[in-house]
Amino acid sequence: MALLTSVIVRGINNLSDARYCAGMGADYLTFRLDPSLPGAVTPELVQELSSWVAGVQLVGEFGTLPAEQISQLAQQCGLHAVLLHGFRRAEDMAELTVPAMVLVDWIPDMLPEDVDRRFQLMAPHVSGFVFSELPPQPLSDMQMARLSEQARSYPIWLAPGFANAGLRQLLTDVAPNGLVLEGGDEIRPGVRDFSEMEAVFEEIEVD
Repeated sequence: MALLTSVIVRGINNLSDARYCAGMGADYLTFRLDPSLPGAVTPELVQELSSWVAGVQLVGEFGTLPAEQISQLAQQCGLHAVLLHGFRRAEDMAELTVPAMVLVDWIPDMLPEDVDRRFQLMAPHVSGFVFSELPPQPLSDMQMARLSEQARSYPIWLAPGFANAGLRQLLTDVAPNGLVLEGGDEIRPGVRDFSEMEAVFEEIEVD
């Protein structure tokens, strides 16, 4: 399935999600490998699930785990990248053995120059910025314009809820690096409701 943009699916914890998202054309599957994160999974589960999928990049999510342990898990699980819950010191980032993306929050009252400064400080150390949490209200035209400027300068991933007028319009107006979706739990082994995720994939499918 060909998509209009790249897709990250976070929080994979079951085979149904892994196979479905890979089959729908997602580029990245993330696994919460840090025991401090809600819904954390074991390295053994990541190894098992990854053996059933092909053509996707495996990403580990980490909160407070030291860089050395992150790199060890990256090697053990065959990760292609990591997604960090917050930026770390440059020295710590340099210890990572795979590219790192970072989760960032939308701060509605942050001055534009402070937003730019934040990106500038992190950009040399990360491969992308992931906005997975939605803004507190639909973005104004000015905010959308600023977001478009940022997307032209940095690799930015947006949750579908950033779209005010449909995902295709968001991809046209903002042109982010991609979209970030959230995985879920199986209803029972082998059974999963994909209706919400399917709607997103169908909307961004190449005609």
